Parts: sequence; C-alpha cells; structure tokens
Amino acid sequence: MRSVTSAGSPPRDRRRRRSEILDAAAELFAARGFHGVSIEEIGGAVGTSGPALYRHFSGKEALLAEILLEVSERLHTSAARRVTEAPDAERALESLLTGQIEFALGHPSLITVHDRELGNVPEPARRRIRRLQRLYLEEWVTVLSELYPSCPPPRLRAATHAVFGLLNSTPHSAGEVPARAMAGLLRGMARAALAALQDTAHSQEES
Repeated sequence: MRSVTSAGSPPRDRRRRRSEILDAAAELFAARGFHGVSIEEIGGAVGTSGPALYRHFSGKEALLAEILLEVSERLHTSAARRVTEAPDAERALESLLTGQIEFALGHPSLITVHDRELGNVPEPARRRIRRLQRLYLEEWVTVLSELYPSCPPPRLRAATHAVFGLLNSTPHSAGEVPARAMAGLLRGMARAALAALQDTAHSQEES
C-alpha cells in the first residue's frame, strides 16, 4: 500500500509542494522584504490560500527559517561531499568554487534573503543556520590550509569570506551577463583573489 500523510497526500507530493512554497516565499522576500509580504500573498503565489500554508509551516517566521536552514544544510552537505571525493586539495578547491558559483548564479534571491532577513529568523533556528555556515566555511579553510600551509587560519578564513562576498554578488548583476560567461568571470576573479594568499605567505616568510 502506498504511504500517505495524514492529509491524504503522498509524502513525495507533500515534499514537492513544500519546496514550491519555499521557492515562492524566497522570491517574494527577496523582492519586497520579509515584512512586505503576507502569508496570503505567499499562498497566492503557489495557487492556494494563505491559511492552507499552515498545513506546512506554523507561520511566516518558520517559513523564513526553513528557507535559510535548507540552503545552509545543502551547501554544507555538498561541500563536504566535494572535498571528500576530490583526489587532492587543488581539485577540491576547484569543486568548491564550482558549487558556490552554481549556487550564486542559480539562486540570487536566496543570497538576498539571507543577507537581509537572517535577523528575522527565531533565535534557535538562527543558531543552527550560523553553525551550518561555519561548518561550510571550514570546509574551504581546510582545503586552503593544504594549498597555503604557511598562512594562518584566521587569514584563510578572512580570504574565504572575501571570496564568498565576490561570488555572492550575483543579486546585483543577475541577467546582465550570460550565465556561462558570468561563471567564468566569477571563477577567474575568485582564483585571482585567492592567489593573493600566496603573495601574503611569501611576505610573511621574508619578514
């Protein structure tokens, strides 16, 4: 017998519907801000009523929290897998860059929502989001520490944050450059930024 939820819908349909709601809410939050969007408008964007959304989420804050928790978990899980599967640090870094660039080009609205709305997430969920983000950052720092062993971890973290800022600039440039060309541009600029770590390492050795 096929498994169904208490509402009578197959779990797969429920998951798909939940994903549609999260995507629609992210787009609306990015365009108009968390406080500028009502639960009724989110429901309308997916062809249902606002109250019907309460079958999936307890409220607008819970919906926002789920958006940012889901993407933070996805990024961390993907990064851990990429690093584990890479044969060496150089190819691990290349894979991490690919993953972050694909995310930045494919989901600029999520970047906007995170940058502007994290403060509206309830504190317990916000702590979980921050923890996942730290774990994601440390995947990069671990790889960079192999490539630039003479650079101290705080410098590697600072460089990684700087690269994230560069790659996550896509909300400001989405659509202006074809995606393939933009991916190449972002990759080249990120590589150039990280190359500065080598110059820093040399200057430290000489001082």
